[in-house]
This record gives sequence, C-alpha cells and structure tokens, in this order.
Amino acid sequence: MNMNNIKTVMLMVLMAVIMMLIGGLVGGRTGLTIMLFFSIAMNIYSYWCSDSLVLRWSGAQEVTREQAPQLYDLVEKLASRAGLPMPRVCIIDADEPNAFATGRNPEHAAVAVTTGIMRVLDYNEISGVLAHELAHVKNRDILTSTIASMMATVISYAAQFFMFFGGSSDDDDGVNPIAAIAMMILAPIAAMLIQMAISRSREYEADHDGGEICGNPNYLADGLEKIEYYVTHSPETLPDAKPATANMYIVNPFEGTGKALTKLFSTHPDTADRIARLREQAREMRVY
Repeated sequence: MNMNNIKTVMLMVLMAVIMMLIGGLVGGRTGLTIMLFFSIAMNIYSYWCSDSLVLRWSGAQEVTREQAPQLYDLVEKLASRAGLPMPRVCIIDADEPNAFATGRNPEHAAVAVTTGIMRVLDYNEISGVLAHELAHVKNRDILTSTIASMMATVISYAAQFFMFFGGSSDDDDGVNPIAAIAMMILAPIAAMLIQMAISRSREYEADHDGGEICGNPNYLADGLEKIEYYVTHSPETLPDAKPATANMYIVNPFEGTGKALTKLFSTHPDTADRIARLREQAREMRVY
C-alpha cells in the first residue's frame, strides 16, 4: 500500500470518528450508532462516486474529441507521455481560469478546465496546467483529495443538521450542550485542516512532476502566474465552486476573497513559492 492509499484510509477513519463524535455528543448512544452507519455508507459512496459528484458540483461537462479537438489531443499527448490511460476530458463554462483532476484511480480519472483558462492561457501554459493535473492522477492522490472534499462537505452538513435537529439523548447523563456546540463549531474546522494538511504537500509534488511531463516547468510557472492574477483580481469566484472543493483546483478559487481568512485556511501553498520552485527546476533541467 503506497502513502496516498494510507492517507485515504486514514481519512476514511477520521471521517468516521468525527461523525461518531458529533452523533455521540448531540444524540448520545443512539446518535453515535446512527452516525457510525452513516459514515460507513458515506465512505463507500465517497470511494465509488465522489468523482462524479465533484464534477456535477463544479458544473463540469464531459467533451469528446469532436467537441474540443485541440484540448482533447493535448490531454491525450500528455497522458501518453506520463504513461497514463486517457482520462475523461471535461469543460466548465466559467470565465475564471482554473482546472482540477478527480477520480478514484488512473483508470477512472477526469481532468476539467474552465473556458476561461482556454481563453487566457496559451498552448504551452495550458499544457503545463494539464501536466500538473495529470501528475496528481499519476501520483494517485486524486482520490485522497476528492474524499477530503467530500469529508469536509459531509461533516459540515452533519454538524449543521445536529445543531438544528439534534439535542435529545437516551443516555442517563444526557447531552453536554457546551460540548455539543463546540463540536458544531470545531468539526468543519477540523475537516478544513485535514484538507490543508493533504493539499499543500501534494501541490509541490504535482508541480515538480508536471514540469517533467510537459517538458518545461516554465510553462506551468507562466500558467500559474496568469491564473493567480485573475483569481486575486477578479471580484467574483467560479460560479459553481464550493469552499469544500477548493483543494481540488490548481489555484484556490477563493483566494481573492477574505484575504486574512483565506491565508489562514489556505488549501494551497503560496503561489509565488510554487512559481519560484518551478523556475529553479527549469534552470536545473536547462530549459527556458
């Protein structure tokens, strides 16, 4: 079992534990039992269906070679260079440039780009971005990030549900209302912190490997510079983007909103640092 598979299993266990804590604090033994079975069901669903759900959440539509020939051919070329099977290719109708990959393994992967990225970036820059996303596929960390997104969403909804509809217990000691309120506040934060821990390290790895796949790390660095500029200067975010899925994108789509809070809970490393590392990698590869 590789490290990313271990991370995925740990995430599933953490999801079950947090859900059971929420259920136990608010609903006693009954709540704990309900959330145990619910978390098992959600873990099974997350493994098999989370990629389809993330694509639907983001408004991504799968396209064929006939519908987007240049994009499809580029993905096919890069996938072949990376030694990967051809993933599904999806497009999000949105002006802001961004992209992500999802799927439970390389055989069931998908890459999605916005219409904005195809308008703003040139061919080489798009190849760098797609190479980064295919690096996520090759490193088998797309399942981990997808489950992290699902986990954050489910825990947040569960906390809100018990806040409004919970409150009774069949235990003799009843419910500690202070502990219950604390869990309602801390559970979504815990899910967000888990996303942060996973996302920051994997982005550096995908940048490095993506630079090798596309043949020139400067392509990705130039693409990141443009995406970062548009994200931080645009008054609006991606219309269908959700905070729970922010870790999926190559650049956090919410980076331009709530600056102080964004930095505190950022799911990505600093873009300037990523670009500097890519420039250094390009110098080492002697490409310009």
